[in-house]
Amino acid sequence: MESGTEQSRISFCNNISTVSGSYVLYWMRNSHRAVMNPSLNLAVDIANTLRLPVLVYCQPDHDRQCPCMRQYRFMIEGLCDTRDQLMDKGIAFMVDSVAAGIDLSAVSSGAAALVTDAGYLKHEREALEHAIKVSVCPLISVESPVIVPLASLSGKEEYAASTLRPKIKKILHAYLNPAPDPVPQISSLKIKLPGSAFKGEQHLLTGTGPDPSVGAVRGVRGGYRCARRLLDDFVTRKLASYDKDRNDPDLDGTSLLSPYLHFGQISPVEAALAVIDSEDENAEKFLDELIVRRELAFNFVRFNENYGNIKSLQSWALDTLMLHSADKREYIYSRDEFENSATHDPYWNAAQNQLVSEGIIHNYMRMYWGKKIIEWTVSPENAYEYMVYLNNRYALDGSDPNSYAGIAWCFGKHDRPWAQRQVFGKVRYMNDRGLKRKFSMRTYLEKHLHVK
Repeated sequence: MESGTEQSRISFCNNISTVSGSYVLYWMRNSHRAVMNPSLNLAVDIANTLRLPVLVYCQPDHDRQCPCMRQYRFMIEGLCDTRDQLMDKGIAFMVDSVAAGIDLSAVSSGAAALVTDAGYLKHEREALEHAIKVSVCPLISVESPVIVPLASLSGKEEYAASTLRPKIKKILHAYLNPAPDPVPQISSLKIKLPGSAFKGEQHLLTGTGPDPSVGAVRGVRGGYRCARRLLDDFVTRKLASYDKDRNDPDLDGTSLLSPYLHFGQISPVEAALAVIDSEDENAEKFLDELIVRRELAFNFVRFNENYGNIKSLQSWALDTLMLHSADKREYIYSRDEFENSATHDPYWNAAQNQLVSEGIIHNYMRMYWGKKIIEWTVSPENAYEYMVYLNNRYALDGSDPNSYAGIAWCFGKHDRPWAQRQVFGKVRYMNDRGLKRKFSMRTYLEKHLHVK
């Protein structure tokens, strides 16, 4: 069978070779899109070869993917876009919550083949292991969330971006020439399966659902169409000054694509190609963030089982933080005080307010936010726990590999030792004087300090 999906993205997960079903099933997990989706494309290619229809099935896990209504609504909005695009291709789409109790084995019982997105986080890998045990047809995993498949880069955890970058650059060109999305030859729109047809935002009302206390972000909507508009706006309006503006909290200089990439609502390949095609001199800096830094984060969560706690750190960082864990802190705050922006520092409070109200923190302020939690918490272990909790609860891209890597960076991960100091030891330090020296901060404070 010929397929436009690169072979290096594909892994055969079981030894079943018998093909006897009446459809090909794509189990959509973390690539919620119908455009430039290697997993979907492979499923369509297999279905066309076998002269069968292809169906798409998605089973969001509230607890792990969307702990609060904020993330869940954003995800459902994206799935509405995906449904419309799949229907235009003649592909049926079903969505069921974990709480609904529809087992994957029932949905795939009549499948000739089962294709799914590769998983990198623990719960994603565990779900795939379970699917392998219950599958009755060939099960194929595709590395669709990333540009360069991890399997082509490294079989171990990378130390820093500097060790991963040359490996990516050597083979990157092979992954920036995607084949056109194939079209199914047979419609599946009239096929009935266990589960339910996707009813759009009505799914928000089914089951127990996620925590409703953290609501949707006003003015932000999920989905491919919104992601593509943001990408086009970034390329035409922001890319030319990206290197200069991206770190300034007073300016709107970033792409804002992170939540859309997190849910797979837009392909990172599509984003990369749009930036490359612009031929802007700032493209290289953005591509390094989109490709090298992002792939480093996926490498981190895939090969470090402790990515959600302080044990994930290199020995030098963990040792120096533990050595200074008893150092006197000028301020100590509880998790509730952090959550309610009740510190003495207006810059930190503004960053936390932005997280609570907008579901994001400006890239530079995110680093400051994390460093100060370390400085004002009774222990490094508690600081790590607080950061993971606050990020996963409020951020639209919470529980993303990039989020986990960003938190770990605050504690020295993917960084180098610096001069020794109180509390931090040899871990990089940041303070408000640096903010005031580099930026005016006036606009950022005016916008976020008193907003809850």
